[in-house]
Amino acid sequence: MEFITAKTIVSGYSENNSWFGINYNMNIYKGCSHGCIYCDSRSECYRVDNFDRVRAKENALALIERELKSKRKKGVVGTGAMSDPYNRFEEEYMLTRGAMELINRFGFGAAIATKSDLIVRDIDILKEISKHSPMLVKITVTTADDVLCSKVEPNVSVSSCRFKAINKLSQEGIFVGVLLMPVLPFIEDTEDNIKEIIELAYQNGAKFIYPAFGVTLRQNQRDWYYNKLDELFPSIKEKYIKNYGNSYECRSLKAKELWSLFKNKCNEYGILYKMDDIIRGYKNSFQPVQISLFE
Repeated sequence: MEFITAKTIVSGYSENNSWFGINYNMNIYKGCSHGCIYCDSRSECYRVDNFDRVRAKENALALIERELKSKRKKGVVGTGAMSDPYNRFEEEYMLTRGAMELINRFGFGAAIATKSDLIVRDIDILKEISKHSPMLVKITVTTADDVLCSKVEPNVSVSSCRFKAINKLSQEGIFVGVLLMPVLPFIEDTEDNIKEIIELAYQNGAKFIYPAFGVTLRQNQRDWYYNKLDELFPSIKEKYIKNYGNSYECRSLKAKELWSLFKNKCNEYGILYKMDDIIRGYKNSFQPVQISLFE
């Protein structure tokens, strides 16, 4: 593990953030070892050299402790936007676990995005956070098929393991759900795949599913993705070039039909899928029931 210097880790306060209502962002690691063929974080605009090499920020826990102490407003600290907080080095270094302990100690909430089932190791701390603050776990699932998952996300827990993690978290009262994104056009955008993901989410206690029926491509990320398509899915690249050209947003050609199916199935199972509902759901879930003296 290489350690790099950092002046700050926890961002400044953001009010009414539309992305899951997160107030602060925190990235302890830089780069990612999951090897997902579609990852937007390898785009040039983020300036992460050697993206596939994971580095940790030096004195991360001391920095986080200092920054949380100095925050005037409590809020939800999000992590996982740029680098998975449960990468393969986290099992040994436990920096994410240490950060969650600090978040708990200083009375903040947390919103974690991951593709790893290692998160179940920290259920004890996540439960403690949920007693006083909003606690949200978002587990990315793009395919219900473990074989396909191993192709598009080769170095991380397969989908079946992620659903087991959702089940364990849900059983312990953690507000957990699925990030159904990206859904890769011509690879994952089938009705059977979407139906099966919703079924598995429901069976394993997911409270929500938030989808994006397509993928975004830009800069060197597009070149990386196309090279992987040539390697793993011959002839698919030509479909992207024909249908999307150099567009940033590559929306599934079946998006309208998939959205209708998705919405109907989620409504049938009582699964949240609108952002406002998800935010209300997890931010209200930790609040103790108030008993009126006049009842």
